[in-house]
Amino acid sequence: MSWRLSGGVRLDELIRDLETRGEAFVIATVVRRQPPVSARVGDRAVITADGRIYGWVGGGCAHELVLQEARAVLTTRRPHLLRITPEASGEGVEEEARTVAPMACPSRGELEVFLEPWVREPQLLIFGESPLARALALFGQALGYEVTQVVRDAPSLQSPGEIRIARLEALPGFSPQDELYVVVASMGHYDEEALAAALRTPARYIGLVASRRRAQALLDFLRQAGWSESDLMRIRAPAGLDLGAVTQEEIALSVMAEIMQERRRAMAEQVVPLEASPARARDPICGMEVEIATARYYTDWEGQRFYFCCAGCRQTFLREPARYTSVAVQG
Repeated sequence: MSWRLSGGVRLDELIRDLETRGEAFVIATVVRRQPPVSARVGDRAVITADGRIYGWVGGGCAHELVLQEARAVLTTRRPHLLRITPEASGEGVEEEARTVAPMACPSRGELEVFLEPWVREPQLLIFGESPLARALALFGQALGYEVTQVVRDAPSLQSPGEIRIARLEALPGFSPQDELYVVVASMGHYDEEALAAALRTPARYIGLVASRRRAQALLDFLRQAGWSESDLMRIRAPAGLDLGAVTQEEIALSVMAEIMQERRRAMAEQVVPLEASPARARDPICGMEVEIATARYYTDWEGQRFYFCCAGCRQTFLREPARYTSVAVQG
């Protein structure tokens, strides 16, 4: 089944486009409904990282709740079920893999929306053909990274599984949105070129596998080549946690442990860049949320402006405005 958007664009086409660009998004699908609600089982929407919704999973009563839950899903990278029901009281309650939130509309309908995130897998870029570099590639693959191993000359490595091999002169491109981690494990072969190439990427981590003396010599070389101190501070040298590692495989494990530590720390601090939601007001008649900037129906009464979803609600208010003045505007 295809879900068409305005202009004839289908949701599946939008999803493919977002995947190609590596942009994070959430697929929201209505999996249960109890009338009266406007959404139906199987209705679907794509929610992008900037807070835009394409498709349909319900009207104003569900809009903000779905956006809020999409923010959480992109942060945790785990699917979640959102249940919107009049049986919930007060603020939303988070349970195991499910959030139960109160239905704002007086219709007494219920809605369950399954939210599934799509986030590009983290990227691991490894410079070198050493046994340590190969161990890093296998560890990275096992941990769910998209691994690219970089060599200087024509590829002489056999690529196990889905590990990609690239030449130093033809590195793949990366965008600032990519979650990229880089390890230079060329072990004295083209270290300078590899570090310079790593610094030109938007990597969140650059680790150098080398002795302290060798690392200092390489940093001095880069400094003389014109790299700034802030650039050089991006390099972790020597790379890896102090686990007492001795063998090449143990050192590779300590490097991957440091990458995991850095990644989990960043995820814990991460704030998904959803744009601020437009200011909204609650319709004092039906309880529906109305976007203030685009509202067509409103009226002023005793110094306060009230917004309505339709002309009928506005007319009902005007007949007995004092009855509804206890409903506060939601900004």
